[in-house]
Amino acid sequence: MTRIGRALDLGAAGDRTAARAALTEVWEQVGDTGDALHRCTIAHHLADLQDSVADEVAWDRRALAAVADLSDERVQRDHASLRVRALLPSLHLNLADGYRRAGDVARARDHLTIAAPLVAELPDDGYGTMIREAIARVGALLDAGSREALAAP
Repeated sequence: MTRIGRALDLGAAGDRTAARAALTEVWEQVGDTGDALHRCTIAHHLADLQDSVADEVAWDRRALAAVADLSDERVQRDHASLRVRALLPSLHLNLADGYRRAGDVARARDHLTIAAPLVAELPDDGYGTMIREAIARVGALLDAGSREALAAP
């Protein structure tokens, strides 16, 4: 997780290329069958560093797939208050937005439909509010037929 954090710092500093390279290197070491929390975290963040929507969706799908191998006990070793179900709203939101931008309206709606009730798993804090608002924005953009990128709140 330390190496993942360092890669995220590169991205936050504006060096998307270095962040993508660093996360890809960690992904190659973890592999498709490594620790599920690491796979989920790496894939989730690699999705945001992709240049194409298709590649972004592929990484978002890997992140969601890794959750199937996670347990609350495993995630709580890294974050004591975290539960696996609390990861799901964001993961489904990301897929909904990616599919929306790719023009796959049906899949986008499917993932929004899944994400919406799962927000009850989120805390009433800044993060929970951000995800709830993003779900609403993606829904509105989907209703408007927009394939534009989701603007930051």
